Amino acid sequence: MKRFSRRILLGGIAVLPIALQLNPVLAIETYGPSNAEITLVVTDPLALPLACSCVQGYAQRKYEKLADFLQLKLGKSVRVVWGESIEGAKKEHGLGQKTVFIGKDSVVRFDSKKLKIDVTPLAQLTDVKGSVNQRGVFVVRRDNPAASLLDLEGYRVLWGPEKCNEKSASPKSKLKELEITIKSEDVCDTCSVTARKLVEDADANKVVGVISSYAERLLTGCGTIENNSLKVVGESDEVPFISVFLSEPFKPDERKLILEGLLAVRSSRDLLAAMESKDGFVAYEEPKLN
Repeated sequence: MKRFSRRILLGGIAVLPIALQLNPVLAIETYGPSNAEITLVVTDPLALPLACSCVQGYAQRKYEKLADFLQLKLGKSVRVVWGESIEGAKKEHGLGQKTVFIGKDSVVRFDSKKLKIDVTPLAQLTDVKGSVNQRGVFVVRRDNPAASLLDLEGYRVLWGPEKCNEKSASPKSKLKELEITIKSEDVCDTCSVTARKLVEDADANKVVGVISSYAERLLTGCGTIENNSLKVVGESDEVPFISVFLSEPFKPDERKLILEGLLAVRSSRDLLAAMESKDGFVAYEEPKLN
């Protein structure tokens, strides 16, 4: 296995995006008519209302522009509801009769199952490089002697929540594949909690944390710990990142129409920029098993 390490530059800005912060934030105002025919429930951690503007041109996806685009394409009114979870969005604003869920693939699946909502995957959003995937990133303190995953034998691991595959199932599978035995484990709700524990724990010499690959830049721009505090020693395998799911009330012809509308995003340069995407949406493909 290739051995590598790289440092994460974590700045001293005090504002943290929702995906990374410790405390809940105020309710986010919805966009569009309350009686819209279609409701977009957005839990994408890179959506502007769920993140911040600390990193220029990143984590500022404007889903209201996607709503306007789809409204024209579909000939139906569209509302956008943002939330850290589907459960939170439902409690705060309601889901509507016909709902499109857009968020981290594993989180949407977890939340919808918990709420007993039947959903079907329809599409995936590409990032600025054209990828639809993300990874879990193993990080240690900068003064830690570990240089790769092979050096983590006997370490304590700070995983992410079970519903975040990139910080739980996928990195666990990677260590198992490498036959790495860990000493103990814990679960951190957010990437910032993981980063802070690594930096502030006086006895963190044999502790590794797992953060989301998309969060590296956010920690850089919005972190509250000193520069060069952490370094990367490895990554997990790729898992799907932002996916689009439809609730069951949609008829087959409606599903087809919505997919066509999403695929048409690639034809709009302005909308691609607003969605921070290279190719817009692509039809959903089930992840290949290793």
